[in-house]
Amino acid sequence: MMDFKEQRERIVESLERIGYVKSPAVKKAMLKVRRENFVPSESSENAYLDTPLPIPGNATISAPHMHAISLETLKLKPEDKFLEIGAGSGIMQAYVYEIVGKKGKVIGIEINKETYEFGMKNLERAGYTNIRFIIGDGSEGLGEEAPFDKILVSAACPDIPKPLIKQLKQDGIILAVVGSAYGDQQLVSLTKSREGKSVRKNLLPVIFVPLKGKYGWK
Repeated sequence: MMDFKEQRERIVESLERIGYVKSPAVKKAMLKVRRENFVPSESSENAYLDTPLPIPGNATISAPHMHAISLETLKLKPEDKFLEIGAGSGIMQAYVYEIVGKKGKVIGIEINKETYEFGMKNLERAGYTNIRFIIGDGSEGLGEEAPFDKILVSAACPDIPKPLIKQLKQDGIILAVVGSAYGDQQLVSLTKSREGKSVRKNLLPVIFVPLKGKYGWK
């Protein structure tokens, strides 16, 4: 039987050595969440390779290093309210839940029905019953729950959707993939100042599936 715990410890230690995992909170979350619960059963033996893997609905679960980069960039704190667009496998919501805790709030939106059902089952199986996972057009955000401390767009959009910027708290952070539907994409952070101004920063080139919906790719 495969020792997933040993593999999980090995990849987290490797990511820490490289400098992707920096904070104790992110390290603890990545050691706690079982990635094997968020990949298709036929891919479980590859769960801890540092590579993206296909999931139902023509989507992917990002490589562990990408999860670490995203978690560190978002600067999550206990009690944060977090929204993920393109929630996919559900694993990022699990990581975030381990950081923000029971007093925080974690919400994921997924537009593809097949991917949504896969992610929902993963979260239920892993015991994350306090996470709100819904099907819908995440590019419009979720006004009923706004404002959010942190927002993650886990798919490539033409630009950061304006409704998401509007739904972000002052001092909040959006992390999004911006660029063409396939290729020429950048991971971009946006911070909203206390005066309501948006400060953007390009972080690194990435490759993600395209965002669907009103403010995504048609």
